[in-house]
Parts: sequence; C-alpha cells; structure tokens
Amino acid sequence: MMFLGLDTSAYTTSVAVVDQEKHLVWEKRRLLEVPQGEKGLAQSEALFNHIKNLPELLALVPPTIWPEIAGIGVSTAPRPAEQSYMPVFLAGRSVASSLASALNVKLVTTSHQEGHLAAGLESAEGFALTDFLAVHLSGGTTEVLKVRKDSPGKLSLQILGGSSDLHAGQFVDRVGVRLGLSFPAGKELEKLALKSAPGSSSLLPSSVKGYEMSFSGVESAVQRLIEEKKRPADLARAVEGCIVRTIYKVLTKAVDDTGLRDILIVGGVASNQYLRNQLEKKLESQARLFWAKPGWSSDNSIGVALLTRETMLSDNH
Repeated sequence: MMFLGLDTSAYTTSVAVVDQEKHLVWEKRRLLEVPQGEKGLAQSEALFNHIKNLPELLALVPPTIWPEIAGIGVSTAPRPAEQSYMPVFLAGRSVASSLASALNVKLVTTSHQEGHLAAGLESAEGFALTDFLAVHLSGGTTEVLKVRKDSPGKLSLQILGGSSDLHAGQFVDRVGVRLGLSFPAGKELEKLALKSAPGSSSLLPSSVKGYEMSFSGVESAVQRLIEEKKRPADLARAVEGCIVRTIYKVLTKAVDDTGLRDILIVGGVASNQYLRNQLEKKLESQARLFWAKPGWSSDNSIGVALLTRETMLSDNH
C-alpha cells in the first residue's frame, strides 16, 4: 500500500508518496514564482499558481504507483484550529477530493502545521516521544507549541506563544529582498551571513514579552541600517542573531513552565545552520533539541502523506 499527500501552502506546491513502512517513495515540490523585488504573493495569485502546478506535478507521479495508492491526504488549513483558514489550501483540497473519488480511496484531511510536525517527527534522529515542545518557524508561522501525540494521525497542539506581528520568515524575506536577494530569501541570506564581521550577530535587539515575540520593530531598525550603508553581510548575520535570541528566550520560559525538555523544531527558517548551531549551544544544559532534516524543514507534503498512512493503518486494524 502507498499513501499520497498534497500540500498547497503560501509559497510551495508539494506532492509526496510514502509506503506502508514509512519510506518516502516519491516526492516533488515547486516554489511559487514571486517577481524579483516583490515580498510575496496575494492569496489569489498563489491559489492560481497551485491550480496550475498540481496537475503538472501529479503527471510526474510514476504510473506504477497509482494502482498502489490506498489513501490520499491533504492539508486543508494552516493549523488544526477553528477559524484557521487560507484560500490557498482550497486548491489542494479540491484536487485531493477529486482524486480520492476517482480512485475510490479514503480522503484524509489534516493541517499544514501538523504536516510540518509529522515530517519533523519522522526525520529527527532519535525522536520517539508523545509529549514535547515544538517550534514552528516559517514565513507564515512563528509559534511555540505544547504537543501531545494522543491518537493515530492526529496531534493535539496548544499554542504557548507566537509572534504578534511579522513571522520569522517574513523578517528574513523583507530584509533579504531589500538587500537585493531573491524571494524567498532564506538560503541566500544564510550564505551572505557567512561573510559577516565578528560581533555582527548582536547588532539588533530581540523583542520578547513572556511568550509574545515581535519582529516588526527590529525589521524597521534593519531598514534604517541599510539606509546607513551598513555591510549587507553583517545585517544578514544580525537578522539570524536576533531570531536566535528571540527563540531562546521563549523556549527557556516554555521549558521552565511545562517541565518538558524535549523540543522539536520545524519550518523553513529552521533549516538555517547558524540558527541550529547557536540554539544548540545556548540550550544544551536546559533542553534536548530535535530538528527535521533540512530538506524536510521547508514546506512539503511528506508529513501529510505520513499522517495519511498512520490514519489509514489504524482504521484498518
């Protein structure tokens, strides 16, 4: 048996297939095209791009896989909460529903956030827990979560804190685009930061009140430093340093408040190696950090396929 997952997030169309043993059999994803200099896409443009991309990606699925598909999963919302909604997920839902009907297989619905966490749970080395903390760092989400895995294919999530304005990925992208990098700017900004001068990571303050994080003020501060002709590489490292200190402060509080010491970190921003190394150093005496594989950190449908598998196999027993 094989299980197909679809995810249509703000900037990525993704299709993945896993088998009964949780092996990734096939996967393709396509970033939505953002014009040079732009900081993102309107939901209507993103939705149109997903509708165009999905048939093209599905046409690439090897023909031998289709007869083996036992279930189809799709992310239908940003997170598993009432009133969590973005139009982009309608593209995946409509295509997944049609496919499930045509193939006469079960349709499993989940959320984009649960997909991220499932991909992280599967790819993080040595992770086998039912209660833990998680951090979701991306262009659309910056949240610290208390997670319980209490039923097959479902995660119970309690939001402990999040950003009150810009998300970490938006912070990276806005600064990166202003520095002339392409959108999304994460990989290029990380590469640029390697040329920074010592001490650049502390150029910016971090803004944290309890569990509430803020990046809009520091983003404005970076824009002023750009106008003052500060070295782009130093500013790239400053952005990374600011995110590290922000997440460290909130995680320290979360560990103290919950008593949970195991933390799973997922999302596109979490693929940044400087962020990984620095958080590991800062938290090594307080917590154990687990990371999704870099390729499984950014938006993808692997977790959706895995959750579909788990749901289907539990239903069959």
